[in-house]
Amino acid sequence: MFKKIGVYLEMIKVEHTLFALPFAFMGAIAGAAAVFGDLPPWMDIWWIFLAMFGARSAAFGINRLADQYIDAKNPRTSQRAIPAGLLKPVEAIVFIIVSFALFIWATIELDPFAFRLLPIAFFFLVIYSFTKRFTWLCHVVLGLTTALAPLGGWVAVTGQLDWRAMVFYLALAFWTAGFDVVYACQDEEFDSKEGLYSIPSRFGLRRALWFARGFHVITAAGLILLWIITPLGGWYLAGALIACGILFYQHYILSPNDMSRLQTAFFTMNIALSMIMFVFTLIDSVVKYV
Repeated sequence: MFKKIGVYLEMIKVEHTLFALPFAFMGAIAGAAAVFGDLPPWMDIWWIFLAMFGARSAAFGINRLADQYIDAKNPRTSQRAIPAGLLKPVEAIVFIIVSFALFIWATIELDPFAFRLLPIAFFFLVIYSFTKRFTWLCHVVLGLTTALAPLGGWVAVTGQLDWRAMVFYLALAFWTAGFDVVYACQDEEFDSKEGLYSIPSRFGLRRALWFARGFHVITAAGLILLWIITPLGGWYLAGALIACGILFYQHYILSPNDMSRLQTAFFTMNIALSMIMFVFTLIDSVVKYV
């Protein structure tokens, strides 16, 4: 049983939760600060965690199910659970259904407005896994999908969706899109051979890195703009400036001639960025409202 649980956790890359979860919590904190001038109810944080975990698990399950034959051909992904025979497709389908049920349950426990937005979330969670079959903008679609977690955190505690929330949403959407472009550079040759769409396979490695840099410039601008348009103060700004420094460093250590530090740029630095933004936003709100 424990081995099977481990297979499921590996399938959904549970360690990558550290990318999005801190931002989901940050969305709740930033939204409560912007709309109510207060901290969010701590019970909401628990339901946001469950909603995010359920949605993310379902999305990963759909992705692995949809890509099972593609993954089997790619040496980098051939040992994933389904192509390696560690999970049967029917087991993945059951996992997806349970994950969506958890997502729906947690959303019901949050704000009614958040529940009414579920169809939009379902659309993005399902459609992303198929976008690389027809558009090189699949990275942006992934960003728009992943950023629903922090946007959901904002909506869950405020019950509203205003332009400040959309600034936050787009900043994080382009953050994800940028590092997904970098990650996709590993599969540039494979995607081209298989007729799959991505920015690296369409424009080449050098231009792909410039796309990623441009996306992260949008992220940096959005994080600073959020400080200007909300009551978030000096602690938040300090975290945002550190995050901008991390984004710069990510691209500094990568070049078309040397991608050897890709895992550091993709995994380690993005987790650090996410955690720093959450911690500094939390400190900023605690200092003001406690």
